[in-house]
Amino acid sequence: MTNPAVRAAGDGGSPAAAGPAAVGPAAGGSPAAGPAAYGIGKITRDAVLAAALEIIDRDGADALSMRRLARALNRDPMILYRHAPGKAALLDGVAETVLAQLEVDSADPDWAGQLRKVARRFRALALAHPHVVPLIVTRPLATPLGLRPLGTLRPLEDILALLTRAGFSGPDALHIYRALFGFLHGHVLDELQELTVSPDETDDLLRLGLHRLPISDFPLLRGLAPALAAYDGSAELERGLDILLTGLTTTVTPTRPESPASA
Repeated sequence: MTNPAVRAAGDGGSPAAAGPAAVGPAAGGSPAAGPAAYGIGKITRDAVLAAALEIIDRDGADALSMRRLARALNRDPMILYRHAPGKAALLDGVAETVLAQLEVDSADPDWAGQLRKVARRFRALALAHPHVVPLIVTRPLATPLGLRPLGTLRPLEDILALLTRAGFSGPDALHIYRALFGFLHGHVLDELQELTVSPDETDDLLRLGLHRLPISDFPLLRGLAPALAAYDGSAELERGLDILLTGLTTTVTPTRPESPASA
């Protein structure tokens, strides 16, 4: 099965380049973003976070350290503490850097269409930066909402603005946000772990390693081998959004006319 990271799709299902490519020196993990690329002038927080993102994209969050980051930037490690007090702050900053690319048009009069676009953009970012996904999806769970980095809360605020402008009450807007991102978080985690045991094997049961499961205990799962082997993350996202948005539009309705601000 093709690595999902190379199948990232934007709003129209085409390879995503516009969003994630805007990260700067870290985009693509190119070796050119080493010490020479950052120069010898004054170091900035953006440069620090871009270099940290590059390390995480290439080797994972566990590989990031202040010392390794300092080497990548050709700086004394102590200088980096002016921009981040430690690794935890760096990880939060990297999450903010990636989520800053998640555009939400809160003035879009088609709230459901805008949420679908946001979902596609979120998936594209997740597939472009798979090692950052845990920082966005699971790491915030250990931090109270009001204490999270402000940049990570921007999508929530923007979507609440989108939905309240469309006439939804605040609590209903929050319900819709939670339903959408609960689905998105689960989807990207599922897609990133869609792995095959033997990619060159032609038999789906063998390719996915399902032949190792006792047939008497897992007859349905084994029987779904062709469907599992044909996993298409973009198509699965669209089908899930169809189900989710159809359910939301029939169970949660605006409580007042659309706000003139969205006209």
